[in-house]
Amino acid sequence: MEKLQNFIDGAYCAPKSGNYIDNYEPATGKVYSLIPNSDASDVETAVQAAERAYPIWSKMSAEDRSAVLIRLSEGIQARMDEFVAAESRDNGKPVSLAAHVDIPRAVSNFHFFATAIVHFASESHFMEGVGVNYTLRKPIGIVGCISPWNLPLYLFSWKIAPALAAGNCVIAKPSEITPYTAYLLGQVAKDAGLPDGVLNILHGEGKTVGDAIIKHQKIKAISFTGGTATGEYIARTAAPMFKKLSLELGGKNPNIIFADCDFDDMLNTTLRSSFANQGQICLCGSRIFIERPLYERFKEAFVAKVAKTVVSNPTDPKAILGAVVSKPHMEKVLSYVELAKQEGGTVLTGGEQVQLDAPYNEGYYIRPTVIEGLAYDCRTNQEEIFGPVVTITPFDTEEEVLLMANSTAYGLAATVWTSDLKRAHRVADELQSGIVWLNSWLVRDLRTPFGGMKASGVGREGGWEALRFFTEAKNVFVKY
Repeated sequence: MEKLQNFIDGAYCAPKSGNYIDNYEPATGKVYSLIPNSDASDVETAVQAAERAYPIWSKMSAEDRSAVLIRLSEGIQARMDEFVAAESRDNGKPVSLAAHVDIPRAVSNFHFFATAIVHFASESHFMEGVGVNYTLRKPIGIVGCISPWNLPLYLFSWKIAPALAAGNCVIAKPSEITPYTAYLLGQVAKDAGLPDGVLNILHGEGKTVGDAIIKHQKIKAISFTGGTATGEYIARTAAPMFKKLSLELGGKNPNIIFADCDFDDMLNTTLRSSFANQGQICLCGSRIFIERPLYERFKEAFVAKVAKTVVSNPTDPKAILGAVVSKPHMEKVLSYVELAKQEGGTVLTGGEQVQLDAPYNEGYYIRPTVIEGLAYDCRTNQEEIFGPVVTITPFDTEEEVLLMANSTAYGLAATVWTSDLKRAHRVADELQSGIVWLNSWLVRDLRTPFGGMKASGVGREGGWEALRFFTEAKNVFVKY
């Protein structure tokens, strides 16, 4: 059985402890590789490598760093089929999804920030008759990047790329549930000419290696995407150490549908926004609110489409949904279906595990689920499920739907469907969400700020926001 390795100081190496954990293939429920369970000693080795590399990388011109990162993006592109197969097998998602979304977006992330850094400009402020202030943007030093399992390389690269482009050295930890494409990335970075020690990739559990990264005194910033409870722990731990923090956390996103919407466009997009990646995207709309005159028509059409959705193994070209990421996660999602029933909800379709033929008979498959009849403030409608489960609820007025939409602790994303331009802007303005899509979903411009309000996080990623996070601003005044 293959043993994955850490990537430290430009080379693959075993964890110092010799400890490994099992890596399960969600489609089959079987262990197919072993993952290093790194600890503080591995983090210390990586930090020492980063310290040696930092003077080289940070003093390299933006153009030279850009060239390395462009070669890195091209290296992933050249091995596209290998990365796609690895992502699908590791995560359980259909091969088609990894091929059209995950890996191409990782390529785009590196290429985008490679080009962005050469256009990243500082500011100056002229004081009449006194002098000039100008702002320098300097890399922080050594930073920690911790990414989740739902979009493994996509979100791993979303953090690493701007950190590297800005001139930092990185200690990166992918999710221990989906480590494989991050493991492959080390060799691509080496082949691209990234100096040894600039990017260090450590595998293992959050309570061991993740905690060591957060607590290390020489790691000056933490960029984390994951659950809100973990984000709260990171904030509580890192704040007394005065680390910079970017925390992209959970979501319980509303999808608001007015009766005057383009019905066909809305219906097809809502199917995708509800269940893409098995509903395991923080931006999925898990609470669907429908204006009452449209409710019955929507329910009938939507449930019919959902019921026909093919759940199959990731290599099946007909698969729309694959496996969820792990057995514990499958059990968690199904427990919320049972909770919804206890809270008075009615399951209109789905709500059970899907049993496939061997060799996929022990895989983690869930039929997409639609539930109605729940109060907007019940647990099912307030807590993040992060799976192929949505609720549908009618509403009568703007005021009512805004109350329901804004009622959760989260504020990441929202979708609004209407042909009334004034209403679209009015509702978007009132929604407590960091991202609002009008008559669309998951249209992403990498230049725009990405992040949420309330318990959905702290800070923003993307574009200049990411490059500002991974740099320190220094004001210099020159007297006339």
